[in-house]
Amino acid sequence: MEVFEAILALGANLGNPEDTFKKALKFIERDIGEILAVSRYYITAPLNPPDIKEQNDFLNAALSCRTSLPPKKLLTTVLDIEEKLGRKREESVKWGPRVIDIDIISIDNLIINEPGLSVPHPELHHRDFVLVPLKEIKPDFIHPELGLTVDEMLDALNKQGSQLFVKKSLSR
Repeated sequence: MEVFEAILALGANLGNPEDTFKKALKFIERDIGEILAVSRYYITAPLNPPDIKEQNDFLNAALSCRTSLPPKKLLTTVLDIEEKLGRKREESVKWGPRVIDIDIISIDNLIINEPGLSVPHPELHHRDFVLVPLKEIKPDFIHPELGLTVDEMLDALNKQGSQLFVKKSLSR
């Protein structure tokens, strides 16, 4: 049985995000595999899609875990966990408010581009709210497609003058 290291990103801004994250971690440990590291929690500004004028700040975190689930099964398990925690995907607005969002950021050094599953996450290098917690748990991470370190991706965001979303970190 092949074993992978998966990196997941968590985000939430509805209900009690800290409580939701605690529950998510329990489900991940039970249904996906051993959690190796969890970042601090970060308060971040929302991306605010055009059709939403205002929403709460998000709580974001990253974690790494060991799993024997193949990539497609990992995806369906992540979606099941979101649903158990109250996410109704059919009601979700892209970048809108949500009770939980769990994204697969990477699975080892795999590159997957299939309908419904892109690994590494296609927006990874554009999101400081993923890169900052990722750096905390996996400072030596190298993007398998771009060949860039976390620091290089964060530097590129800063040089592009991208809006930075991370406001502050919280101890868990």
